[in-house]
Amino acid sequence: MKINTSRKAGFTLVEIMIVVAIIGLLAAIAIPNFVKARATSQSNACINNMRQIDSAVQQYALEAKLAGTDPVDSAQLGQYIKGNVLPTCPAGEVAYGVAGSYDAPEITCPNADTPSVGMHVLPNTPAAP
Repeated sequence: MKINTSRKAGFTLVEIMIVVAIIGLLAAIAIPNFVKARATSQSNACINNMRQIDSAVQQYALEAKLAGTDPVDSAQLGQYIKGNVLPTCPAGEVAYGVAGSYDAPEITCPNADTPSVGMHVLPNTPAAP
């Protein structure tokens, strides 16, 4: 007499639940780190954009032989930036504000006050109150 005991290959419900629980735990750890890395990356890109605008302001003032106390004309800065357009903040795709004089240009990010975005302030300029 021969007994046929055939087990079909597969996973049990408990094994599948354990795998799903492990994947959920890893996702719970990884997702906040991805969000933080994205915010840091956007902040660094924004600061580099503001540095590029500051360089364009200085180059325009030098080539146009403007006095340091003259107000900044942001319409003229596009020709000193690649693409002939002022860059936008990567966190909100909003244009930067350019004001002040050529001695001390004030380049501000419209997202600088948004807590979830992070600080978007040039390191050599004082933070907005």
